[in-house]
Amino acid sequence: MTDFNGLGMSLGSLARLSRARTRSISPENFTGAKGQGGMATDGTGAAAARDLGQGWKVSPSIRVAPGETVTLADIEGSGAIQQIWLTTHYVNWRRLVLRFYWDGDAQPAVEVPLGDFFCNGWGQFSQVNSLPVAVNPNGGMNCFWEMPFRTAARITLEHRAEAGSFPIGDLPRPIMPTEDATVYYQINYTLTDVPDDLAYFHAQWRRSNPLPYREVHTLVDSLNGAGHYVGTYIAWGANNNGWWGEGEIKFYLDGDREFPTICGTGTEDYFGGAWNFDVPGQGYTPFSTPFMGLSQVTRTDSLYKSQQRFGMYRWHVMDPVRFEADLRVTLQALGWRSGRRYLPLQDDIASTAFYYLRETSSPRPPLPGPDGLEVI
Repeated sequence: MTDFNGLGMSLGSLARLSRARTRSISPENFTGAKGQGGMATDGTGAAAARDLGQGWKVSPSIRVAPGETVTLADIEGSGAIQQIWLTTHYVNWRRLVLRFYWDGDAQPAVEVPLGDFFCNGWGQFSQVNSLPVAVNPNGGMNCFWEMPFRTAARITLEHRAEAGSFPIGDLPRPIMPTEDATVYYQINYTLTDVPDDLAYFHAQWRRSNPLPYREVHTLVDSLNGAGHYVGTYIAWGANNNGWWGEGEIKFYLDGDREFPTICGTGTEDYFGGAWNFDVPGQGYTPFSTPFMGLSQVTRTDSLYKSQQRFGMYRWHVMDPVRFEADLRVTLQALGWRSGRRYLPLQDDIASTAFYYLRETSSPRPPLPGPDGLEVI
């Protein structure tokens, strides 16, 4: 009987013993070293802990200034990140950018605005009750994607905004927010052997704002090598009156050119809904399930009026889209015009694509500057 390496956790494997070593990184233990948690004598909680001293929540968070990039985790050895929890003020959700680097690669495998990575791309809280991502009141962001590494793992957080560009928000929390982002986080991981057939976790973000007329939104392209596509999150802003979700998602696999191997039948169909997500008497009806959801609807004063915003996710946990050589994924934006004709839309579409690859990094367009990320 072989030793269990502690990876691929599920209820079915929970009783198995393993020699894997559990570690955790937070502002109370920046390195994750054994027996080194809660030792800080200075930090964001030092004033509140002044009567109690060391060991009493002296360093629960960090502050990140505009233009600054901080390292959240720098891990040596082999193992896997198993869970991440993080929270910060909602005005930071499109201003902070997460990057993950595997095995010393200088290029990131993950490069996504913080909120979009956790299915909250609009800078307003929406609860997510899915298997790999859970977002709980009021802005507790969690992910459970398994992220293997063989020699090293590094996670950074960039404050993408420029000094002096702090937004005017509503109902700020805390009462007096500053340009510096206060971030609380915990990264739970295991150090263990990683088998050869485990791929690296990737995620990339793209935005079409607005989508050019009669063009498609591309989620990923030029992904080369073996891997599998495991999830999509879309923050969709409707710029036209009427229904916006007739467009098809298409997966071009292993040499597909003009026509894909996988072609959907409609946007709401892909995200697990039907008939415009419109329940008679209720209108757009949010839902959040383990693998798919319409987790956010920001409404106007009428059901099909312009300027509504939506958040949707679809996880391919049970049905990963596997490819051997290359992958391209596109999404149409279609509504309706007179004469029961399709209307190509020019909406604001921001996508986050999640996938595993044999390689430690993958091609992606440059991330836009602060204006290109901003929710307006």
